Amino acid sequence: MSLYADALNTLTISDLAAMKRAGEKISCLTAYDASFSALLDRAGIDVLLVGDSLGMVIQGHSSTLPVTVNDMVYHCRSVAMARKRAYVIADLPFASYATPEQALLNAASLMQLGGAQMVKLEGAKLEVIRFLVEQGIPVCAHLGLLPQSVNRLGGYKVQGREQKQARQIVADAENIQQAGAGLLILECVPAELAAEISQCLSIPVIGIGAGVNCDGQVLVLYDMLNISVGKRPRFSKDFLADVSSIEDAVRLYHKAVKSAQFPASEHSY
Repeated sequence: MSLYADALNTLTISDLAAMKRAGEKISCLTAYDASFSALLDRAGIDVLLVGDSLGMVIQGHSSTLPVTVNDMVYHCRSVAMARKRAYVIADLPFASYATPEQALLNAASLMQLGGAQMVKLEGAKLEVIRFLVEQGIPVCAHLGLLPQSVNRLGGYKVQGREQKQARQIVADAENIQQAGAGLLILECVPAELAAEISQCLSIPVIGIGAGVNCDGQVLVLYDMLNISVGKRPRFSKDFLADVSSIEDAVRLYHKAVKSAQFPASEHSY
């Protein structure tokens, strides 16, 4: 059970940082609507990520690129209104943070209209991160596989296997923390590299396809329920397979993350 399970108020970034210091794993799932938000919150999930993955699992696109800021505000508002305890993070979608000023305008919409407590952006956008933090906007960074850069990367591939790229990811993670980011998501990187980054940063590191030694885990909700369009990623797991309800599946995932039973070696690189 979480040290913060009986909190009367919504979790804060300070609570997540305290979890890292205490060695308590952070559970996170994506959420896109009020019904799932309430269910995940009731099951004890610590963080709800309103991801631009909604472009694929909700809207039916082949990537996250068509998702707009208005889409994100709409779904974030639905999620934020229905949860009581969980911390809510919203993605800044593709091409919505090319400059610090553009990022501020769109992040403000996600927080003021969408109810987000933190915004997430992809890559080592240090100038943007610093500017947002200076304006009082908490930032979650995202390194490794960057879905918004899928066309540049040439597909959905594991990042950081080569030594030069691995060292660059470590340097980017350290620079992101120095720029003021309060959280980092690592996607599809070798478990050993993710463990190194988690140990060297003071901010929480949430993994997806990044091994069990991150400070927490996140999955796309529909992947872990095995109801996504298309093939489930290797790093995910069907938590609905052995239980009789969606809420039981979410509780099973939450327990597996907290006890460091997920991800297992077969879900890691």
